[in-house]
Amino acid sequence: MNNESIVLEELTVWSTPLFVTQMPDHDFLKEALLATVYQQKSSQLTAIESQVAPKAKHALHESTLDFLELADANVMEAKRALEELILDIAASVNQAFWPADMEADAHIIESWYHVTQKGGYHDAHSHPNCSWCGIYYLEPGDANIEGNGGLNRFYDPRVNAEHYADPGTAYLGGHGVWDFTPKDGQVIIFPSYLKHSALPYFGDTDRVVIAFNAIIEAY
Repeated sequence: MNNESIVLEELTVWSTPLFVTQMPDHDFLKEALLATVYQQKSSQLTAIESQVAPKAKHALHESTLDFLELADANVMEAKRALEELILDIAASVNQAFWPADMEADAHIIESWYHVTQKGGYHDAHSHPNCSWCGIYYLEPGDANIEGNGGLNRFYDPRVNAEHYADPGTAYLGGHGVWDFTPKDGQVIIFPSYLKHSALPYFGDTDRVVIAFNAIIEAY
């Protein structure tokens, strides 16, 4: 057989884009946003104010799903910056699919904080009714210290990708998860179907994040 006559075309299909960046003006926004989070937390009547899947969460406080709607200048600026990031990402990945003259906006439709204390975690889940989601690490606490946990874990969306392993499947990654150690001011933006969890956290300092769900509207 003459291998020179064989032409192989590689098609990369069903890839999962996941984006990591630094929050613009994080150093300026951080303390003001943390103050607002703790002010809201102090008035909570129950730990999981959103009432969403309370049994999937332990040793953490969660706000209602409208945190970034507060009439506060720093909160409003955070929302504006996050929506701009989301729109940049959506425009980039959809460049080949959007009409050349199409205009679009990103709208954060749900947003909430998590204040996670020692022993806190959030079971694996995904976010329905939106296209893009994100996590903004407002205060990573002690998650950067090895053994303290608090990582966000994302799960391989390719069902049964690891049902068999040999040298021919090494390219699949071999572990089925992707872990992010929280970093001060980091933002992770990902498609809503991607399952993820917050692993148990054992630090002494609160781990504080702002999470959000967004949609894209064309006009």
